[in-house]
Amino acid sequence: MADTAMSRAEYGAGSMFQRSSDWRWIGTIEAGYTASGARRRLTVSTKGCTGGCAKRCPHVAAIKRKMRDKKVEVDREGHRQVKRTTSVAKWSEMWLEDIQTKVRPSAYETDRAAVRAIVAAIGAVKLADLTPTDVKAVAKRLRAQKKSTSTALRYHGSLIRMLKAASREGYAIPPNVLLADKPTKAVNDRQAVSFEHSIKALEVIAKRPNGSRWALAFLQGLRQAEALGLTWDQVDLDRGALTISWQVKSLRYVDRADPSAGFQMPDGYEARHLVGATHLVRPKSQAGWRVIPLVPWATSALRVWRDLAPPHELVWPGRTRRGLTWPRNPASDRDEWEAIQTEAGIAHPTGRLYAVHEIRHGTATLLMELGVPESVRIAIMGHSSIAVTRGYEFVDIEQSRKALEQVAERLALTPPR
Repeated sequence: MADTAMSRAEYGAGSMFQRSSDWRWIGTIEAGYTASGARRRLTVSTKGCTGGCAKRCPHVAAIKRKMRDKKVEVDREGHRQVKRTTSVAKWSEMWLEDIQTKVRPSAYETDRAAVRAIVAAIGAVKLADLTPTDVKAVAKRLRAQKKSTSTALRYHGSLIRMLKAASREGYAIPPNVLLADKPTKAVNDRQAVSFEHSIKALEVIAKRPNGSRWALAFLQGLRQAEALGLTWDQVDLDRGALTISWQVKSLRYVDRADPSAGFQMPDGYEARHLVGATHLVRPKSQAGWRVIPLVPWATSALRVWRDLAPPHELVWPGRTRRGLTWPRNPASDRDEWEAIQTEAGIAHPTGRLYAVHEIRHGTATLLMELGVPESVRIAIMGHSSIAVTRGYEFVDIEQSRKALEQVAERLALTPPR
């Protein structure tokens, strides 16, 4: 019997016929269309009887069984695009364009940076020809450039997500590529600012007019973006509470030459424009949106700062330029924290200066040492789970209750006047 042509072949449909030249049975399965729009047809075959098979011939059953098995295979793999000329570089362009409206701006910037490194290492390789060695080549190139293992691990994650997206779109990604080993992450030396160093830092902070910025970092565990995005309408001094519901982020212009075109952001992303590219955006997770109490010291410090601060909706704004007050720059914020450490004569045990986020580690550790229940610690820190909270806790076995009492006394400093 001859194969019947279809104007638009149905996916998974099949047909079979016995070829007169050698009497072999030929079965075809419609497997969708290639990236160029051509029909993709898969073929199976088996031998047949000379002169033609009877209706109940075992050869007929055999070709039907092969067609059935091939259809199961097609269904399992999905509708594949078999255009083998698509390179990693070409697909990365399409992938970035696709995720631009789906992921948070910070995640997009990470993926965008990863794509640059990926394309530099394996951009010319065809998707269908990728091997686990190609995946490892990205991390190898990053090591040669003296990039951190954390960067290599993040970029590896971007690469795997990019290839999984290609697979979902129908490109034939070799399965073993997606199982390639991750780069080994180096030991993280981040830890809590010690109690002794916290005391020294707070002594310096108390002398600064905007010391409340850093007091709240120690006492409330605020993330840097949360502190810089804190607005006065989120501060209830009478009630003694903070509502954490915004963070400061810079968003990328759609077209830098035409700012009126707006900013790149995912669908449904809530953002309040401040000035330039800076915005107030919602926390990454619902857990980050929280209300936390203010300790009396912080309440007093904020009352004093409210009278001294430049008029602005942000509690701790940045510089005024060209008649506009800008949000506090994260880099300038880090510089001030480093200046505080230098003045206080403190540093990380390795000799480097503490990172801003290590203040937050100290808050989590203090809450744990004081025996605060896990559910309360999660609410204060704005974590999504106990596991995340525990990841921030660094226990110092040399701490004693006497030291904690001394710290509590130190935190009851007279606020700046």
